[in-house]
Amino acid sequence: MSFWDGETCEYCNGTLVEKRVTLHRGKKGNYSFIENVPAGVCTECGTRYYAANVLKMIEENVRNKRHIQREVTVPVYTL
Repeated sequence: MSFWDGETCEYCNGTLVEKRVTLHRGKKGNYSFIENVPAGVCTECGTRYYAANVLKMIEENVRNKRHIQREVTVPVYTL
């Protein structure tokens, strides 16, 4: 049984399913990717929902309280 079973999207009333997603976060010009984040994702519009304990772990990651798994180089383009 999933945490999101029986839940619906507040925007389109679509069904939520549990998926693992990657978040992109920026803070003071530094960007982070947080991989393998559990989320409820709407099957209709794609809106993501996160449980409170997941949001707390995300905040700890962004504040560098957890060990960095790896670093990547990202190209930047300007139009």
